[in-house]
Amino acid sequence: MRTIEEHRREIIALLGGVAATGEAEELSVSATEMAAHPERYAQRILATDLIAPSSLPAFDNSQMDGYAVLSSDLATASTDAPVALTVAPRIAAGDTFGTHAPGTATPIMTGAPVPEGADAVVQIERADPPAFFDDDGVTRTVAFGEAVPTGQFVRAAGSDVGEGDVLLTVGTVLGPAHFGVIAGTGATSVPVRRRVRVLLVSTGHEIREPGSALEPGQIFDANSSALTAALLAIGCAVTPVPCRSDDAEDLLELLAQEAAAVDLIVTVGGVSAGAREVVRDALGPLGVEFMKVAMQPGGPQGFGIASVPGAGGRASVDRPVISLPGNPVSALVSFEAFLRPALLTASGARTTSRELRRGVVAEAFDSPPNHHQLRRGLVRGDGTLELVGGPSSHLLHSYAGSTVLVHVPVGVSSVSAGDELDYWRIDG
Repeated sequence: MRTIEEHRREIIALLGGVAATGEAEELSVSATEMAAHPERYAQRILATDLIAPSSLPAFDNSQMDGYAVLSSDLATASTDAPVALTVAPRIAAGDTFGTHAPGTATPIMTGAPVPEGADAVVQIERADPPAFFDDDGVTRTVAFGEAVPTGQFVRAAGSDVGEGDVLLTVGTVLGPAHFGVIAGTGATSVPVRRRVRVLLVSTGHEIREPGSALEPGQIFDANSSALTAALLAIGCAVTPVPCRSDDAEDLLELLAQEAAAVDLIVTVGGVSAGAREVVRDALGPLGVEFMKVAMQPGGPQGFGIASVPGAGGRASVDRPVISLPGNPVSALVSFEAFLRPALLTASGARTTSRELRRGVVAEAFDSPPNHHQLRRGLVRGDGTLELVGGPSSHLLHSYAGSTVLVHVPVGVSSVSAGDELDYWRIDG
């Protein structure tokens, strides 16, 4: 049997040719578009260096509510000898640029443009009186009891980023702050790498859509929902099309209809050594290899390039195929161990692997020495690792209640309380 690391390398190499890596598309940064199509914005990766079309801030503006002043007017100000300045008309955020005359103090609000002729802002609390006058046209004076440095509480134009600067570099995974700074420069869209298009095929004569009436022996399809969510979270475009049949011809017909429009086919179930293994039966002759990985859960795996016959007499298409085992926990663990890092690598992400951390085990347990076991668990408040549920691959509820996958390497048959093991966080 091959190791987890060997199989991961094979899957990463297989997906290295996925076409999405080099292709770009324009993604709107409109908040309305984001709200309407949130699935388009997860794990999006910048396709080129992004040049700032304008400066941030776009103009000198006030960091405080207070008075815009010419700092030289207050050069001699002190508590014993305050300087009085004539109050000018008020400037608020959104107002047009004004002109500041020497010997005046311009009431200014946070974010308002600093008027030409002023070079500092004194916060309202440092003025006398420490409150704004009504803007009623009456001539008034305000006093200041200390000198101020040039530039005090002024957000200088371009102090965050200058027009023409590199705003973001190629390969950046775009998050909230990135979209914010892009929109803040006035850009309406951003070039991103096209999402990897995945056909997700959950298989089995027994599976039914959630909410359907079940006959004896039938089960609801958990894998389609679980893996669609997992694939969307890493930025894939997913087409889930279950195959509710154990007939290889039915699966091949489904693939013939769908394969040309996707970059990758992911199948779930039908890969073991049973009498009716629909994926193995259908895809083995097309070039997909099936094997055992020394991992629990998730030992049975398949991968390869399948030459999928075209529908309606169309030419066949070659597509990479990743075949996962059908037990829900096995499928999710396999996604974490193999598919997630391979797809992130193919998409051009800078970070492709879960951070491997180390923790102390809270309680003793046994492990099969010939397999690398991945156990579901939690990190307790004291930092120790607590296993959740048993090792069986059908215990999906315990996976849902877990935040980590704990690694028990090959060769370890028993773990004692206090032993240290590696783990991945899977809750983010």
